[in-house]
Amino acid sequence: MADNKKTATLEFGDTRVDLPMYSPTAGPDVIDISKLYAQAGVFTYDPGFTSTASCDSTITYIDGIKGELLHRGYPIDQLAEKSHYLEVCYLLLYGELPSAAQLEAFENRVTRHTMVHEQMHNFFRGFRRDAHPMATMVGVVGAMSAFYHDSLDINDPDQREVASVRMIAKLPTIAAMAYKYSIGQPFIYPRNDLDYSANFLQMCFAVPAEDYEVNPILSRAMDRILTLHADHEQNASTSTVRLAGSSGANPFACIAAGIACLWGPSHGGANQACLEMLKEIGTPDRIPEFIARAKDKEDPFRLMGFGHRVYKNFDPRAKVMKQSADEVLDLLGVEDNPVLQVAKELEAAALADPYFADKKLFPNVDFYSGIILEAMGFPTSMFTPIFALSRTVGWISQWKEMLGDPGQKIGRPRQLYLGETMRNYVDVEDR
Repeated sequence: MADNKKTATLEFGDTRVDLPMYSPTAGPDVIDISKLYAQAGVFTYDPGFTSTASCDSTITYIDGIKGELLHRGYPIDQLAEKSHYLEVCYLLLYGELPSAAQLEAFENRVTRHTMVHEQMHNFFRGFRRDAHPMATMVGVVGAMSAFYHDSLDINDPDQREVASVRMIAKLPTIAAMAYKYSIGQPFIYPRNDLDYSANFLQMCFAVPAEDYEVNPILSRAMDRILTLHADHEQNASTSTVRLAGSSGANPFACIAAGIACLWGPSHGGANQACLEMLKEIGTPDRIPEFIARAKDKEDPFRLMGFGHRVYKNFDPRAKVMKQSADEVLDLLGVEDNPVLQVAKELEAAALADPYFADKKLFPNVDFYSGIILEAMGFPTSMFTPIFALSRTVGWISQWKEMLGDPGQKIGRPRQLYLGETMRNYVDVEDR
């Protein structure tokens, strides 16, 4: 915690309380209200905790006004352009960029943990074929605690480390297995001769009957998707992981909780919602109609994939993702895919319209990632599982940081109670 050099004074009625204030390395000052109830007998009311810092952290920082996202101080656009996903994983986990030897050792560790226990295959057969892959992932990741007993002790740093590497390594395998199961194809085992992103693509799209070669442009695009989604500060799923972890739950249960939270359409499902909107538009000639609807305050329709709750200017991840989207569409084309045709023309129409520019409604990372995944051949049901496997390292980094915080307490939000006060029970025959 940063040193406090000033205080804020709260006065109400005859009560006056001086509250310590902290100045972060970036962002607004913070008023410490942790002892407010003990000192003044009142709580604060902050639905969604949008004005409350639930923890202190050194991992990720977002400046929504500037359109800035930093991982351990490094801008996301530099990491996406010059680095790759596993190097960003190392950065998030350990705080610094690795040396060449450290990176090689880390990549080898992850690569050699990509296989899952063979008996875990039986879990997938217990799901219906039409089960959503996210439902499958929540169940299977939670079940990892039943197989990897040597990495459940959260008080053992070595076990925490093993659990962290296992989840980073195995989530792509589990996500690919969920996909293969949903389409009735056999599971494809990971290959140690491929990098992280290429390996995931071959597990999703290879079949035993023929050879599969990963296109480097697609592999690079997938790596950027993973990198750009690796962490995003204290969002809903990250807060869920921290809250679950605060109870002392094992790491696999905590990550399963994060996956369950990410499943919500207002969080991880945004890129799926974007593609569904594009399918609703249907053809490029209907774009003016939907843009007019988006401008109409009386119409509940909104353009999905434009603007962002946190970024009030532009999403810094979207600039990098647009480059990948252009590269993938140039490679695969859009002529035979009406969804991609609509996406390209909608992007151009919105960027050229002063209404969207004035309101800072630029295409965000979900818009472009959905386009890329659609072009690669992923169904929309796989968009959120891919998000989950990329965000796993962020969740783990936040979870490990939380466990190392000496001031850590079990999460226990308060409430503004508006229900009935004390009432006496009435026997059923007298009601």
